[in-house]
Amino acid sequence: MKRRTFIKGLSATALWPLAARAQTADYPTRPITLIVPYAAGGGNDAMARGVAVQMSKILGQQIVIENRGGAGGSIATRQIAKATPDGYTLGIGGTGTLGVAPTLYPDAGYDPRKDFSPIGLIANSPLVILVHPSVPANNVGELIALAKAQPGKLNYASAGNGSGIHLSTVLFAVTAGIELTHIPYKGTGQALTDVIGGHVKLYFSSPPPAIGLVKSGQLRALAVTGAKRSPVFPDLPTVAESGLPGFEAVLHYGIIGPAGMPRPIVDKLNAALREALASPEVSNRLALEAAEPQPTTPEEYAADIDREDTLWSAIVKKSGAKAE
Repeated sequence: MKRRTFIKGLSATALWPLAARAQTADYPTRPITLIVPYAAGGGNDAMARGVAVQMSKILGQQIVIENRGGAGGSIATRQIAKATPDGYTLGIGGTGTLGVAPTLYPDAGYDPRKDFSPIGLIANSPLVILVHPSVPANNVGELIALAKAQPGKLNYASAGNGSGIHLSTVLFAVTAGIELTHIPYKGTGQALTDVIGGHVKLYFSSPPPAIGLVKSGQLRALAVTGAKRSPVFPDLPTVAESGLPGFEAVLHYGIIGPAGMPRPIVDKLNAALREALASPEVSNRLALEAAEPQPTTPEEYAADIDREDTLWSAIVKKSGAKAE
């Protein structure tokens, strides 16, 4: 009996790799969940929706987007790390979750280098510095002068503690030598609502939601945080042009899965992402959002995650920023 059981076990063990390979070859056979670790309406959400439809067409299965905000994106990112590595649970990896949160939150619960399977970068995007019309500043120089005259009285919103928006504003304040008061929210939508209402005066926004608000006059744009001007705001100077030479804060967005995903599935997803980024539908949509497509291999994205964590963890430590 024991011998028959042992042989049966050996047979099952021998057949498992064949079954796994067959399952991998057929992937995907059901819808894929793409988790956005922030509330709807921000840059991470725009990147996810920008590629999901086209990737769904390429893969032959729907990619369903789920927004799960909280703790600067670290809660949902931890859930991505702990998901079954079968390719059916993916997530958006960004500057906030992979570069900032692991240092900002002592209990983030994941290692950006070890706990994920990088699929590929989607794009990078600068931020737009927005102020309420009541703020007496028409450019970055005037904003800095105002903040210096009233230390700590000028407040700013963010999409959450540890978000790229939060730390980009911290970087700006440290570089400019000013003191700002942080008002964290649980997502871009809530933050912008209070900035529009004048309850908060300053917001470093991803370009998509900023476009309509600036055109309608609800908020005033002062500068973009990238190294070059944005095609969406061609007349808007960069922060570096406006009195802080060398300043740059650009957010990176990519697709990740839990560590241990089979390489054939990673490669299939990477190929679908790169094909989507090359399509006119996706490239045009990203251009409208002032995002620059960044097709990469999984290895190139892994290297980018390493650089982002190194860069932003140093900024967190230098600034003294803490999770609130």
